[in-house]
Amino acid sequence: MSDDHTHVQEFFGARAADWDSRFPDDGPAYADAVAALGLREGGRVLDAGCGTGRALPPLRAAVGASGVVVGADLTPAMLQAAVRAGRDGDGRLLVADVAALPLRTGSLDAVFAAGLIAHLPHPAENLRELARVVRPGGVLALFHPIGRAALAARQGRQITPDDLRAEPNLRPLLAGSGWRMTSYVDEDTRFLALAARAR
Repeated sequence: MSDDHTHVQEFFGARAADWDSRFPDDGPAYADAVAALGLREGGRVLDAGCGTGRALPPLRAAVGASGVVVGADLTPAMLQAAVRAGRDGDGRLLVADVAALPLRTGSLDAVFAAGLIAHLPHPAENLRELARVVRPGGVLALFHPIGRAALAARQGRQITPDDLRAEPNLRPLLAGSGWRMTSYVDEDTRFLALAARAR
């Protein structure tokens, strides 16, 4: 396991048990972001870096009983918290690295990724792997329940020009990784960038 993986697992593993109680009001923001994906009944979607699975219930509701929902996370403790919350009934949970997903090429309609991009050790490569598993024309949602400025303030830091989520940085990063940005919102109450898989 790389040092990046160890750091991520240690960081999130230590916070898994009380993660949901730290952010109890995020549910509506997750539901709105999932709705923006435009999923249909029977769709196939991955929650990449799913954590405790907060997106799994709205993802399941969007694709219905005939759809496929997979939640993948690098940190077993986060997936265990998802099971304790009963969210394993909304999707199949996998311990997996987004750098090498155990999924067939083009097998998904969409990827939902909440808070993921800041933790990717190799963003361009990792976004290419997400593109690999999505069919041409499929959708990616990069989401956070609060915007960049609000998140920086919460963490006691300033936004820097090299922030990957800044639109001038994110748009070319996505374009070089097999995606075309279609929408970008960065406001206090949410961050949501949508992209379509290049054909």
